[in-house]
Amino acid sequence: MSMVTLPGLQDMIDGISRERNLPKHAVQAALREALLKGYERYRRTHRPDATNFDDEYFNNFEVELDVEDEGFRVLATKTIVESVNNPDHQISLAEVQEVADEAQLGDTVVLDVTPDQGEFGRMAAIQTKQVLAQKLRDQQRKLIQEEFQELEGSVLQARVLRFERQSVVMAVNSGFGQPEVEAELPKRDQLPNDNYRANATFKVYLKKVLEGSHRGPQLLASRADAGLVVDLFATEVPEIEDEIVRIVAVAREANPPSRSVGPRTKIAVDTLERDVDPVGACIGARGSRIQVVVNELRGEKIDVIRWSPDPATYIANALSPARVQEVRLINPDERQAHVLVPEDQLSLAIGKEGQNVRLAARLTGWKIDIKDAAKYDYDAETRKMEAIAEERRLAREAAMAEEEFEEEFEEEFEENLDELNEADEQDDAELDENNEMDESNPADEQANLGQGDLQDDLDQTHIPNEAQNLALEEEESEASNKDGFGSEVSEALQRPQ
Repeated sequence: MSMVTLPGLQDMIDGISRERNLPKHAVQAALREALLKGYERYRRTHRPDATNFDDEYFNNFEVELDVEDEGFRVLATKTIVESVNNPDHQISLAEVQEVADEAQLGDTVVLDVTPDQGEFGRMAAIQTKQVLAQKLRDQQRKLIQEEFQELEGSVLQARVLRFERQSVVMAVNSGFGQPEVEAELPKRDQLPNDNYRANATFKVYLKKVLEGSHRGPQLLASRADAGLVVDLFATEVPEIEDEIVRIVAVAREANPPSRSVGPRTKIAVDTLERDVDPVGACIGARGSRIQVVVNELRGEKIDVIRWSPDPATYIANALSPARVQEVRLINPDERQAHVLVPEDQLSLAIGKEGQNVRLAARLTGWKIDIKDAAKYDYDAETRKMEAIAEERRLAREAAMAEEEFEEEFEEEFEENLDELNEADEQDDAELDENNEMDESNPADEQANLGQGDLQDDLDQTHIPNEAQNLALEEEESEASNKDGFGSEVSEALQRPQ
């Protein structure tokens, strides 16, 4: 068998494997596909008359890579036929039987169709090089997807590599000893207090693993996602990892709309243990635990509050550090609440540019209106609450009445349907009974037949009566035509010319 030699094939495969962090078998697979594309280009060049080179034309060709001898061969699988129409896919039976007598029509054989060393040409070599680069990129994307798909939504250690437009390209790895992979940190996912200098290390949240053909990094990282705060607390607070303390909700504003407002996070925690203070566990002795999280987030303000099943208590806690006087649930169905605070706590409860109340609303899921307790009109707001409650009561009663009506209608409809079904069954039973009686009484059938014959006789006796009536009518007509104008016309028509 002939072979096209590729000097330094083994070293080339090892070098590509190290440079692109790919296993050797993946590099060999990419090289085989590239060489096959180069052979296709060679065939198209040497057979310009053949216009039927579609996408599936070369499916019966394959490349055999010989790493030890540093070369490759091209093999073609052909079908044995009597008369050859396409030499690339078929071979004659007589030609095969010269070397294999047992060959039969319809069998397939594998033949070596490797061209000579110098026949590939420059264009085929360029095609091979381009396809090899593309296939290696595809192999890298596939490897990254398989490696990081399960790590999506986790926190990884990252190192700054370079800057592309407003994005930061960082190097991350999936585990100890694994090669580094590039990840993109977009502008919207960066923190304003971060200093992204070359080789600086950060913890990032793996937001998404891109699939398909994608230029550049396939991993999207984030420093602004709330999941980063959750993971940092879970790492620093053993009670969270042991599931003694649980994080119920997180609201984060890492990139405020104004530069004058810094990033801030509110986190609600709870526990089922009586002797455990969930807020104290997250803060730590003298704030040691929460300080680690704040340092990692470059000074971001973090409020840890106690979750409560009571909405009023939960809302009051969420507005920390402001002191709340009263929480009135104006419309529980629409989740609207009025929060009454002293005048000196009003600005603190609202926060700078409304950040505190905005985060509290996100954390609790309620629409919160901060009111000055001294200026709050209890009577007017109470009347509004009563009106809203009355509307809710009427709406509930209307819904219940409609539901009862539908249930009664369905029950009545089902009863009527059952009665109709019973009536149909009785009619069917009576019909079956009558049919059985008719089959069991042949004498009645004879009688019925006799009645039918009698009716026919009556019909026949009625025919002469009709003939007699016609005859009488003709006689009367002749009698009436003997006198007057009618008789004269008759005689004139009968008079000979």
